[in-house]
Amino acid sequence: MQRRSFLTGAATANVAAGALQSFVARLYGQGQAAIPPVVHPVGAGQDRLGEPHRMGFSSLLFKVLPGETGGGLFLIEHTHLTAGGPPLHLHREQEEWFYVMEGQVVFQVGDRRVELHPGESVLAPRRVPHTFSAVSAEPARMLIGFCPAGKMDQYFRDVSAPGFAQAHPTAMQDPEFFRRYEIELVGPSPFWK
Repeated sequence: MQRRSFLTGAATANVAAGALQSFVARLYGQGQAAIPPVVHPVGAGQDRLGEPHRMGFSSLLFKVLPGETGGGLFLIEHTHLTAGGPPLHLHREQEEWFYVMEGQVVFQVGDRRVELHPGESVLAPRRVPHTFSAVSAEPARMLIGFCPAGKMDQYFRDVSAPGFAQAHPTAMQDPEFFRRYEIELVGPSPFWK
């Protein structure tokens, strides 16, 4: 092998390795906590931290925490999902993926409205307004993934804290409140009656 081709090949491999390292750092949220080497199974009906979170229209179970993925993913399970749902909103930096496990849930994603049944899913891309509501007679259940995680775990901790609704009665209509979590409030849900 000639010295010149060896040096050119080594330089090319070094640039490719640097590009891959840069991509992985962006994928996993550079500056976020390192991925722990320990596996943490989370049982059915269990919250990763043992502290379920109550919303007005459902209960939440944290399944995968942002710190376990270097900020790349936050996964929650909505249980006991009834009619209502969140206001119409968008995430500036996160895709939000929904997977229905039980019941029927209607989604508004941009201009499109779809009703999903068990085993079906839909993606709400970043910066696209979306919301949802259960429409089945029995409560629905679904998984929601945020990628990257952003500040969504803190949002759910804050709004489900005991006494939050009494202490902040107008927060769910306050655009500034949502902006703290990188969420833009677009308006009321079209599913609210």
